Amino acid sequence: MGRAGDVSPTRYGLRMDDESQPSSPGGAVIGDDGLARTPWAYGDPMLLDYYDSEWGLPIHDEAGLFERMSLEGFQAGLSWLTILKKRERFREVFAGFDPDAVARFGDDEVEQLLTDPGIIRHRGKIEACVNNAARVIDLRDDGGLDALLWSHRPAQTPRPRTVAEIPTTGPESVALSKALKKKGFRFVGPTTMYALMEAIGMVDTHLLDSHRRGASGVWSQ
Repeated sequence: MGRAGDVSPTRYGLRMDDESQPSSPGGAVIGDDGLARTPWAYGDPMLLDYYDSEWGLPIHDEAGLFERMSLEGFQAGLSWLTILKKRERFREVFAGFDPDAVARFGDDEVEQLLTDPGIIRHRGKIEACVNNAARVIDLRDDGGLDALLWSHRPAQTPRPRTVAEIPTTGPESVALSKALKKKGFRFVGPTTMYALMEAIGMVDTHLLDSHRRGASGVWSQ
């Protein structure tokens, strides 16, 4: 639930409304409600709601972090809008992203998931989600998923004025990816992990002119 790599139309399913106007080239876009946002928030009501109410707010509970990590993995190569449209079905078939429940999935459950058009039917991503659930459980004896993820919070957050200035990875996401892979996690590359960091408020990549800049409370504007 983040950018997972770039702010291209392909990433977000972006389609600018005629009533949405950029405040400056590549900068924040003023919506018809008069509020400025990072451009990818437009094009579909689901994206706008996600941007305004959820993206970039701090997450610390285990199931919430596991869900966001899993969905970022499923998003790889697809638009985020595709994931948002399938999110409720993902929650249904993956037991609310309860790691204990998902870790018990076997071959029969995986084969059943591969026939479900309500999710992304990719064997590697499904099997990675099941594997990662077990790895989340393993982490409980070593501080837990929350401690591991947030230990990679950078000392500073980006301060982008334009889309071109928004990073897609960084030293911390590279280090986080390596740490997770060492623990046995899959589909946790540096770009995907940077998107996760954005989604859970570990970095703030709202454009400086966006009305959501600083909404996480983790960083000053």
